[in-house]
Amino acid sequence: MSATRELVAKLRRQLGEDEPLAPARPALPLTPPPRRVFPTKRAKSDYLREASQHTTALVGIGHVGTRYATDVVLQFQAELAVAHEAVASLLPEGWRAEHGLMLLNTEVADHQEYLMRPDLGRRLAAESRELLEAAALKDIDVQPILADGLSARACVESGMNVLSALTSQCMGLGLTLGTPMCARFARVWLEDEIGELVRAKVAIIILGERPGLGTGDGLSAYLVHRPTVGKTDGDRNMISNIHRRGLSPEAAGARLARMASAMIEQNISGVELDLSRVGGELGSQALRKPEPRVSLVECSR
Repeated sequence: MSATRELVAKLRRQLGEDEPLAPARPALPLTPPPRRVFPTKRAKSDYLREASQHTTALVGIGHVGTRYATDVVLQFQAELAVAHEAVASLLPEGWRAEHGLMLLNTEVADHQEYLMRPDLGRRLAAESRELLEAAALKDIDVQPILADGLSARACVESGMNVLSALTSQCMGLGLTLGTPMCARFARVWLEDEIGELVRAKVAIIILGERPGLGTGDGLSAYLVHRPTVGKTDGDRNMISNIHRRGLSPEAAGARLARMASAMIEQNISGVELDLSRVGGELGSQALRKPEPRVSLVECSR
C-alpha cells in the first residue's frame, strides 16, 4: 500500500470511520398516492352534447384526467394539417388561362417569398402593369379580381362561382364590369393599384382567406371605393367565410354587387358606408342545419 493510502486509512481510523462510505440510513416509509381513475367513456352534459351537433368548433370535447383524449389530440393535428395544406397550395398551371382570366402577377418571386414578404404581394410586377394598361377595360363601375391569397385551393374551388354570381348581379343593377382577371401571390391591398390603373369606381378582390382548423376552402372578398395606392383597411368593407358551409358563393355574389352599388351611390366605402339603407336587400343568412364535426381520424378505444 502506498504511503498516501496508509495516511488516509489512519485518518479514517482516528475519526472512527474505517469504511469509505457511511452506513446507509433506513428508508423512510412512503405513503402510496391516491388511486386515479380514468373512465373509458367521457360523460358530456346535455348542453355540450347538443351544442357540439351545431358547430364545427371545439366544444364539448371532454377530457381524460387533466388532458385531452387521444382522439381529440389526433383530430386537432389532422385539422391543423388541413390548414397547412391550404396555405401551401398553389394555383394549378393553366387554370387562369383555362377560365379566360387575365393573368396578373405580383412582385413576389415564389411561394416562400410570398409568405415572408406581404409588401411584395401588394404591388403588381412591371409586366403585369403593362398588360393591365394595354389590354384591360377602363373607366368601369366595378373591377372584380380573383386571387390565390392564403388558400389557392379555395380560389380554385369557389372563385369562379363567386365571380359568375357577382357578374350577373352587377349587370342586373346596371353596373359595368372590368376585365375578369386573376392575380397570383396576391395580398388584399393589390386591389388598390389595379383599381387605380383601370380607373374603377369600386374594386373587389376575392381571395383565399387565412385557414382555420379544418377549414382551408374559405374565401374572403374586400371592396374599396375609388381605389388608389395608400388606402387603409378603414376604407374597405369585406365579407368572409364564403364556402359551402358558410355563405354560399351565389349569396356572396349578390351581396357584393349590392354593396358595390351602395358605395357608388354614397360615394364612400369603409367605416363611413351606411349599409342600413340597403340592409334588407343584402339578405339574411338562414340558420344552417345542425352540422356535427367531421372526424378525420379513427382511434380505437
